[in-house]
Amino acid sequence: MEKFKISFLDLRSEYLFLKKEIDRNLEEVLLSGRFILGPNVEAFEKEFANYIGCKYAIGVASGTDALVLALHCLNLPKGSEVILQSFTFIAVADSVVRNGLKPVFCDINQRSYNLEVSKIKECINEKTKAIIVNHMYGLPAEVEEIIEIAENKGLWVIEDCSHAHGALYKNKKVGNFGHIACFSLYPAKILGAYGDGGIITTNIEEFNERLRMLRNYGQKIKYYHEIIGYNSRLDEIQAAILRIKLRYLDYFIKKRREIAKIYREELTEEVTFQEEPPHVTHAYGYFVIANKRRDELQIYLNKKGIETIIHYPLPIHLQKSYKDFSSVYLPNTEEACKTVLSLPMHPFLKEEEVDYIIKSVNEFFK
Repeated sequence: MEKFKISFLDLRSEYLFLKKEIDRNLEEVLLSGRFILGPNVEAFEKEFANYIGCKYAIGVASGTDALVLALHCLNLPKGSEVILQSFTFIAVADSVVRNGLKPVFCDINQRSYNLEVSKIKECINEKTKAIIVNHMYGLPAEVEEIIEIAENKGLWVIEDCSHAHGALYKNKKVGNFGHIACFSLYPAKILGAYGDGGIITTNIEEFNERLRMLRNYGQKIKYYHEIIGYNSRLDEIQAAILRIKLRYLDYFIKKRREIAKIYREELTEEVTFQEEPPHVTHAYGYFVIANKRRDELQIYLNKKGIETIIHYPLPIHLQKSYKDFSSVYLPNTEEACKTVLSLPMHPFLKEEEVDYIIKSVNEFFK
């Protein structure tokens, strides 16, 4: 058992599971000679929108671009403020800054790692124009409460669903609550391409039309440019792969949830878990435990052949690139960065691997 080598992800096994279908789709794309914004992109957008339950889905080049374009689409005055959490990937804040806007960091709930709803109102002033809502690790945020606050204050809501493809809030998929929602399709995500990719969802027709122009140099008709745009297009090869993976997404989430259930039932009480209220269905983009001895535990597990990752070791407001925000007081955020640890979580973990991970964590605390 001590010779186990357990990777955090296993994209090779996923490919082998889907190989026949993926290879067929790839060959069709290669033989077609069509590689940018072709029929597979169009089909994937329709299939993804149908899966989420929204009207429109717009494929883009990455999850970061999805956020940048979503904020650009809102056409907010320069210097406007956008509320977001500091305990997330830095691309969320970067997308705000790139649009000439100011990030306002709100603290998180210490059990969910999502925005602390009670703190949001404290962050709102006359310059506030939008809230970005993360669904951390695949756990839906309290979106209804946040949207109620936003509606009362006339604010836009953008969902960042990059950890949460297929997660449910009151039996409705995330990505269908805010005015716009953004998904990363990075290979390590629950639904991932074999390269970079992203997709935006919305129910607002005007946003759908504007986003399609923004991603493609500001044009509807080739060489006739109506607005200043970007080069941010999902390519045919990635869309062909994603169409296959989307068909298996619910099955993969089911497998993730089965593994998470075992972790929750058998891991020591020395570690704490992200909460999962009865009205949500966690997609388990990541399975996270927390303990003040996190760093020691990670070293121990590494020696046991178990790969783990810290999502995230340093909050955005304490990053060198955001030094002007270092005085913000976010105690729950900073505590989370010191204690969280992501264990291996993917649909192809074997029963004996899960048992070995649990045994190793529990042994550390004896």
